Amino acid sequence: MIFVINEQNPQKRLITKARDILEDGGVIIYPTDTVYAYGCDISDKHAIERIYRIKKIPKNKPLSFIFSDISKLHEYVRNVSDKAFKIIKKALPGPYTFIFKASKLVPRIVLTNQKTIGIRIPDNTVARALVAALGRPILSASVSTSSGEYIVEPSGMERQLRNEIDLVIDCGIKVSEPSTVIDFSTGEMTIVRRGKGDIFFG
Repeated sequence: MIFVINEQNPQKRLITKARDILEDGGVIIYPTDTVYAYGCDISDKHAIERIYRIKKIPKNKPLSFIFSDISKLHEYVRNVSDKAFKIIKKALPGPYTFIFKASKLVPRIVLTNQKTIGIRIPDNTVARALVAALGRPILSASVSTSSGEYIVEPSGMERQLRNEIDLVIDCGIKVSEPSTVIDFSTGEMTIVRRGKGDIFFG
């Protein structure tokens, strides 16, 4: 199934239908401000396991949590310093993934050995509308081939993955450029990966 959604002005009825699929344990493909991503409800263990199977990656491999705004971040991460908060407030929404220590609300299945999670607030109206409609973060993992190349064309994703996923949200072809990853889990700022986001803070 594929929904064509207007990225600037998402159709509310389609966002509602996509939310219902997430609530029913579905796995969707949706747009971000970097690449297309798999998404599911973070409260659904079976849906999370499906994403690990589809991606063919081991459990506990780091995945990202997508938020609609910064208001709920404190529920899922801990030990956020004043400096880190000022930086994420300036950078988000935007093409950044910030790594923090996870709170007890984070499902154990997605925790790394370091007990950290990556958080994102994409500069993408559709992604944020989905999270807002669901009322909690979406677990997210980039759509890529086994060799690590990003898949950017929605109708191609639907053809290739229709037996694996429940919905593709089509917002056009995306440039295959990942987010910049910044780790604050130790209390200091460490740039893990330079991606689409410009490093404009220190």
